[in-house]
Amino acid sequence: MEAVRRFGTSQRPEGTMNKNNLPLAVIGTMLLATSTAFADEADIAKQLANPVAALISVPIQMNYDTNYGVAEDGTVLRVNVQPVIPITLNEDWNLISRTILPIVDQNDFPFPGVSEFGLGDTVQSVFFSPKAPTASGWIWGAGPVLLVPTATDEVLGSEKWGIGPTAVVLKQQGPWTYGALANHIESFAGDDQRADISATFVQPFVAYVTPTQTTYSINTESTYDWEGNDWSVPVNVSVSQLLRVGNQLVSVGGGLRYWVTAPDNGPDGWGFRLAVTLLYPK
Repeated sequence: MEAVRRFGTSQRPEGTMNKNNLPLAVIGTMLLATSTAFADEADIAKQLANPVAALISVPIQMNYDTNYGVAEDGTVLRVNVQPVIPITLNEDWNLISRTILPIVDQNDFPFPGVSEFGLGDTVQSVFFSPKAPTASGWIWGAGPVLLVPTATDEVLGSEKWGIGPTAVVLKQQGPWTYGALANHIESFAGDDQRADISATFVQPFVAYVTPTQTTYSINTESTYDWEGNDWSVPVNVSVSQLLRVGNQLVSVGGGLRYWVTAPDNGPDGWGFRLAVTLLYPK
């Protein structure tokens, strides 16, 4: 027995090695790094639910809807490229640039036999947002929104310039994020032969982030057209997952939408959405 004890002491000091001959200090460092990475990714998943988070991201969102047009047999596939770029202004304020550039493929819309593919109009929003939440925990941002007539065909855009205010307010409590984003755009220049634009957009949202960085969310992206006195109200339910592909963080997800109401030549019934978001944490 004495010989066995001496062998154990000289060859494997207690508490320093494991069965794979790795020092416990190395294992501890690896576990700490892993737990830190999970904590960082959990925080990033939570930032994704915040439209004015200081997180560089490039969402690419595909939306497919049906029953467009006078014959209600048109389809629209819209891919929105939506880069989000935060800029530090000073110790207290960020400027958040949010761009929506649509790539549109529409068929049998607005009339049967009419199909177009190209760019739509760009919506550029700029939010001035305090870095710290309010004393009661609310996060907010506000600024201008600009409609830019970038459409490559007249049927894919308004051929109008527009401008107005935009704002977002939200609160994050534990795994929950809830709030609303809104803007209003009025046209001020462009083709005089095209209809003027006066539109209010409202997007209330709720999101729940799990410990495994899965996000469940529901929102509406409602627009009221003051010129046509029409509502467009889709309700979106989606799920997304934060993943690491090599060194690249990416969020992938999808969901369904139901059109509660839309203009006469607008979509009807169900549609779906797929999304991939490339993330570049600071």
